[in-house]
Amino acid sequence: MKLGWLVALALALAGGTATANPGRHPSPAPKKDPAPPPEPPAPPEPHKPLPPPGDPRRIVAILDVHVGEGVPADLAAQFQRDLDAQIDPAHYWLAPRSQVRDLMTNSTKWTDGCVVGKCLTEIKAQTGADVALIAAFTGSGTSFGSVITVLRTDTGAVIDQGMERCDVCTLQEALAAAEHAAVKLLDGLPAKLPDPGAAARLAISLAKQPLVENLQAADRREHRHRAIGTGITVAGLAIAIGGAVLYAADHHSSYGVGIAGAGGGLALGGVAVLAF
Repeated sequence: MKLGWLVALALALAGGTATANPGRHPSPAPKKDPAPPPEPPAPPEPHKPLPPPGDPRRIVAILDVHVGEGVPADLAAQFQRDLDAQIDPAHYWLAPRSQVRDLMTNSTKWTDGCVVGKCLTEIKAQTGADVALIAAFTGSGTSFGSVITVLRTDTGAVIDQGMERCDVCTLQEALAAAEHAAVKLLDGLPAKLPDPGAAARLAISLAKQPLVENLQAADRREHRHRAIGTGITVAGLAIAIGGAVLYAADHHSSYGVGIAGAGGGLALGGVAVLAF
């Protein structure tokens, strides 16, 4: 009897709950907002048009900016931007590395990795630059170093180089030192690069000059020597002939014999001068 009463009570309670909450279902879990799509990379900056023919500015091609371990990769782009802002725009036109690479795709002779030597002539052919620049950065902790190298594109030879090192400094301080070194190297370039062939020819000419002068002096001495010998010989023959004529005209005069003998001796002396 007691068990039946408990069962009836449980059924009554269950019915009341179902009546109080008809059609109720568990609430769904809140939906999470989808993650925003990644932002597309910024488009590369448009390249500057190359200077027109006749433009007096010197084109400087940035051939490479090497960033080693311990240095942020974006330092290469910052170095090029800062350098472009610091050089004198009236005298220089800076071709950034990306633009140089794009221009070199027009070459069938270019190989990426050429940094020195005759292969740099293709840089000049495709960009018009007579100077190329290479920068390298290294770092570890608070120690940073940089090497800036300026090269000729017509011969591939190194013109000048600047090295900076700082054991305790910030990255921005090291970058500023490298930029200062690059500007100093470019400002130190002559208005016209020397012609190595002309310099070699001038050196040879200067070395030959003393020899040429000595040969000319010897030739002058030889010429004077021959002139003296010839003059003595001719004079001696003339005197000898005159003595012979006098000897014949003056009935075998002893004066004629003496004059002819003296002339003959003089002529022999002239022949000896010519011989030696």
